[in-house]
Amino acid sequence: MAPDNAPVTVIGAGIAGLACARALQDAGRDVEVLDRGRAPGGRLSSRTVRGRPVDLGASYLTAGDGSPFAAVVADWVDRGLARPWTDTFAVIGPEGDRERKSGPLRYGTPRGSRSLAADLATGLTVRTGTTVREVTAGPAVDGRAVPAAVLAMPGPQAARLLDPAGPAGHLAAAETWQPALAVVLGWAGRRWPADLHGAFVHDDPAVEWIADDGDRRGDAAPVLVAHTTAGLAAGHLEDPAAAVPAVVAAVRSALGIDGDPDWTEVHRWTFARPAAPRDEPFGLVDGIGLCGDGWHAPAKVESAWSSGAALGRALVR
Repeated sequence: MAPDNAPVTVIGAGIAGLACARALQDAGRDVEVLDRGRAPGGRLSSRTVRGRPVDLGASYLTAGDGSPFAAVVADWVDRGLARPWTDTFAVIGPEGDRERKSGPLRYGTPRGSRSLAADLATGLTVRTGTTVREVTAGPAVDGRAVPAAVLAMPGPQAARLLDPAGPAGHLAAAETWQPALAVVLGWAGRRWPADLHGAFVHDDPAVEWIADDGDRRGDAAPVLVAHTTAGLAAGHLEDPAAAVPAVVAAVRSALGIDGDPDWTEVHRWTFARPAAPRDEPFGLVDGIGLCGDGWHAPAKVESAWSSGAALGRALVR
């Protein structure tokens, strides 16, 4: 582990990287967060579309009863950054049959999910617009490896920065991730059931999940966000806009909507979700830490936060 005075660089200002950095700073460690994006967020991604925030990445939050993340979410709710959304979604089968399935309470974000990342980043040293091209292991101090960096990002991205022959490079490269496209669809008025909330779409070649963005945001805007299958996304990574007609057709068919949207936007996620997230909470080898939703299975926002926080605590110890 690192000496108590060794500074730690966290690369990636998504929820895992920020959770790791906060755990380190709260323990008195010197930490800096670097991110190539324009603002913290990672896959807690929101974009202002037609004057309102729209979530393009993580669709909602859940929090296990009594978990450390539950306390974080409760604080966000108290301060208006998150809101209880729903515990029930529709499930739409291949023949158009529909049923309702209940599960854990999901939370939405009135100001967009990126607002949660901005909150976690408060008080941290975060340098955005910073591209890191290589990460190497630090020297050993008193027989202990000094962390050169924490890589809080999908494994394939981390592997690009690491020595492919080194243990950390092998660990990162072993992850397989799937792509997705997030397509925003807006109408002049609602054309779907008021109690939709969201819908899992089974056995459709184009769409897996549809979220009522106005419902989860709480402003009732007639906006849907559809997340595509990995297969459709993989065939349109170079030209995401070309996939939009297939997504529009799938959404209209699934929800029985009688007209095309008035406008659409599309966002590409080359690394949207891990194919097989690890059960281990994080990776730490040769002084290089790896964390994120590729760890601490199953892959979800709570897991990413827990992975980063656990790695931060391990580095402190």
